[in-house]
Amino acid sequence: MKLSATREIAKPATDVFAFFSDASNNPSWQKGQRSCVWTTPPPIGVGSMYDQEARFLGRRVFTRFEVVEFDPGRAMTIQSIQGSFPIRVRRSVEPIGSDRCRVVADISGEPAGFFRLASKPLQRLAQRSVDADYDRLKKLLESE
Repeated sequence: MKLSATREIAKPATDVFAFFSDASNNPSWQKGQRSCVWTTPPPIGVGSMYDQEARFLGRRVFTRFEVVEFDPGRAMTIQSIQGSFPIRVRRSVEPIGSDRCRVVADISGEPAGFFRLASKPLQRLAQRSVDADYDRLKKLLESE
């Protein structure tokens, strides 16, 4: 399964990257997120890990993520290392002038268990969910 989202945000790229690279902010813009807690000490970098609890299709989903790419101010890739839904998420940000940027998210994963049985409709639901999340991110950051 491959999903993506691109949004232009009226905020400096450094501010946007700082916000989305800190997983503890995820519940404020990703629907279904209940908690995201870093399990390794700062600073964030390759090898950093966090635990995430979410609800998706009425089910509790626990995932442990590891940062596998970290280019400060530009890009970050996380990959699940424990959980029921193997997933890899790459988010990047590029400046558009001094006060705007473009955020690009590329998400890939292979559903397992219950989620594998519903993979076709799941992809459509997941893409709608990703689009709504990035709309919320844009609205949240532009309102600050």
